[in-house]
Amino acid sequence: MTRVSREFGNTMQKEAASAVSADVIFASSRFPNYKIGANNQIVDAKEDPKVLTMKEVVARETALLLEQQKRLSVRDLASKFEKGLAAAAKLSEEARLREAASLEKHVLLKKLRDALESLKGRVAGRNKDDVEEAIAMVEALAIQLTQREGELLQEKTEVKKRANFLKQASEDAKKLVDEERAHARAEIESARAAVQRVEEALQEQEQISRASGKQDLEELMKEVQEARRIKMLHQPSKVMDMEHELRALRIQLAEKANHSLLLQKELARSKRMEKNISHIYELDGAETLGSYLRIKPCSDIAPELSECSIQWYRISSETSKKELISGASKSVYAPEPFDVGRILQVEIIYDGQLIVLTTAGAIDPAAGLGNYVEALVRKHDVEFNVVVSQMNGADHPSESIHVLHVGKMRMKLCKGKTTIVKEYYSSSMQLCGVRGGGNAAAQALFWQAKKGFSVVLAFESERERNAAIMLARRFAFDCNV
Repeated sequence: MTRVSREFGNTMQKEAASAVSADVIFASSRFPNYKIGANNQIVDAKEDPKVLTMKEVVARETALLLEQQKRLSVRDLASKFEKGLAAAAKLSEEARLREAASLEKHVLLKKLRDALESLKGRVAGRNKDDVEEAIAMVEALAIQLTQREGELLQEKTEVKKRANFLKQASEDAKKLVDEERAHARAEIESARAAVQRVEEALQEQEQISRASGKQDLEELMKEVQEARRIKMLHQPSKVMDMEHELRALRIQLAEKANHSLLLQKELARSKRMEKNISHIYELDGAETLGSYLRIKPCSDIAPELSECSIQWYRISSETSKKELISGASKSVYAPEPFDVGRILQVEIIYDGQLIVLTTAGAIDPAAGLGNYVEALVRKHDVEFNVVVSQMNGADHPSESIHVLHVGKMRMKLCKGKTTIVKEYYSSSMQLCGVRGGGNAAAQALFWQAKKGFSVVLAFESERERNAAIMLARRFAFDCNV
C-alpha cells in the first residue's frame, strides 16, 4: 500500500508561509537606484555616469513594477495544493476498492467452507481426512484474512486522518494565498498610484515652468519694445532734459506739499485760538509714509512729555472709527504701510487733563513704493541688509550686518552662514514699525518671530523697511495667516 509522508504537510505550510510579495516604498522624493536580482533580492546598482531625466526614471520604475507583478503570481503554489488534494482523493479511492475486494474474499471463503462441509459427509477414509485438512486450511485463511482486514482498517483510519489533515492544510494555504494575493495587488495599485501622482506632478511642473517662462519672455519683449520706442522718439539729450524736468517737478511738488501742510497747521492753530483752547503741544513732521511724527511743545508752560501718558490712534477717514495702535506710547511715531489713507491721533494725559492732537489729513503713500513691492513679490525669497539694534528687549551692542530673508512661506534672520531664527508665518508672529526710537524710527521695525524671541531691526532706508513690512504681510495673507 502507498504510504503518505508526514513531511508533505509541513512542506506545504512552509511554501504557503513564504513571502509572495515585495514592498514598494518611496523612501525619498526621488526614485531609488536599485536592481532586482535572483529570489526577488534588491541589489544596489553602481552609479551610472549617465544622468537620466525624470520621465525616463518614471518609465523604468513602471516597467519594473509590471515585471514584479508577474513574479508575484501564486498560481504555481495553488496548483501544488490542488495536486495534494487529488493525491488524497486517490488514496481514499484505493482504500475503498481494497475494502470491497476484502468483502468478496470473505464470501468466497464462506462458500468454499460450506462446500467442503457438504463434501465431508459424502466421503470416508482418506478422502475425509483430506477434506478436514482443507477445511482447516480454509479456516486459517479466514483468520489471516480477518487479521489483514484489521490492518487495512487501521491503515484506512490513518489515511483518512492524513487526508483530512492535508485537506485542512490545503484550505488554510489557499486562504493564505488569497490574502497574500490581495495584499500584493493592493501594493501594486498603491505603487501605480504613486507613479501616477509623480507623473502628474511632473506634468504640472512642466506646464507651470512653460507658462512662467512664456510670461517672462512676453514681459521682456514688451520692455524691449518700449525702450526701442522711447529711443526712436527721443534723442538722448531730450531724454536727459525730460528727466531733469521730472526731478524738478518732484522737488516743487514736495515743497508745495510741505507748504500746504504748514498752512493747514496754521489754520488749525488759528481755529483753536479762536475757540480759546490752550495750545501747548503740536505735531511736527511730514504726514507721509517714510517720515516720522513728533509731539512738539509750543508753550513754556507745557509739562515734560516724560511725565505725561501718551497713546497713538489711527482713525479711518470713511467710518471715523478709532483704532488703538499697540505699543505706540512714545512722543515719536513713524507711520507704517497700514497707516496709509488714515488719520493719526495722539492723546496726551497730564494731571487728569486730556490733550488731543490730530494730523491735518490722511497719511500719504510713499512715491514708487507700490511698484517696487510688486516687483519683489515675483521673487521666491527677498533679502534685506539689516542691523540688530535690540534683541529680546535688550540693546544689542554688535553693529555687524545681518540678512533678513522674507520668503513666501517663512522669514529668516541670518548672520553669514549662521541662522539666528527661522519661523513660518503664523498668528503668533508679530511684525510692525518701531513704536518710538527717535529719528531712526522710520527705518526700523519690530519682529517677534515666536514667543520668547523678538528683535528690532534697522534697515538701510525707509523704503526697504516699508517694503519688508508689506511683503511679509502679503505673503502671510497668501498663507491664510
